[in-house]
Amino acid sequence: MSPRPQLKIALPKGRTLGHVSKIFERAGVACGALTDESRALVRRARFGEHDLELFLLKPDDVPTYVEYGTADLGVCGRDVLVEREVDVYQPVDLGIGRCRLVVAGPARASSPAGGGWTGRMPRVATKYRRTAAAHFARQGTQVEIVDVQGSVELAPLTGLADVIVDLVETGTTLAENGLAVKEEIASVSTMLIANRASYKLRADVIGPLVDALRGAVG
Repeated sequence: MSPRPQLKIALPKGRTLGHVSKIFERAGVACGALTDESRALVRRARFGEHDLELFLLKPDDVPTYVEYGTADLGVCGRDVLVEREVDVYQPVDLGIGRCRLVVAGPARASSPAGGGWTGRMPRVATKYRRTAAAHFARQGTQVEIVDVQGSVELAPLTGLADVIVDLVETGTTLAENGLAVKEEIASVSTMLIANRASYKLRADVIGPLVDALRGAVG
């Protein structure tokens, strides 16, 4: 019989996983199974004397598993945490995928906050509905939010929206589509997150792992 895992960790599938596995390896987590070709969504790993169970999830699902205690720890983008208002600890910034959450629009147009749409309510295309609404509310600007999940840069080009709220790394895609950053909402990177109860009750296991990951990043 396999030993009962002492910690369960939710990890995002996709391009981030390779970077995460390297940090985990540097921290002393034996997780070579993450890089194999298996389609298994549950993997085994080890940290010192502790057995770990790793869940491979869609990135947006990671904070749900952690918040509800199905996973003790997880790896998640700060943009998802802000948008979802997830109630978890964020003990380590893993420094992966650094980018910015911004308001962007046609290069020669102003931001909605700049008063360029006097007499009508500007439309904002984004998948970050809550974050966008809160940002413009803080500025006292009323906007209409349009849900768009992919190729959000197309929205201002086709007239669907006046501006977008999206993640930007280099700005190249914006520039190639005649768009520019108007405002920065937040800096974004990938965080190690922890269930609040687990962080306290399983400190004997989580504490050393958090310290090791912090050291692996630094």
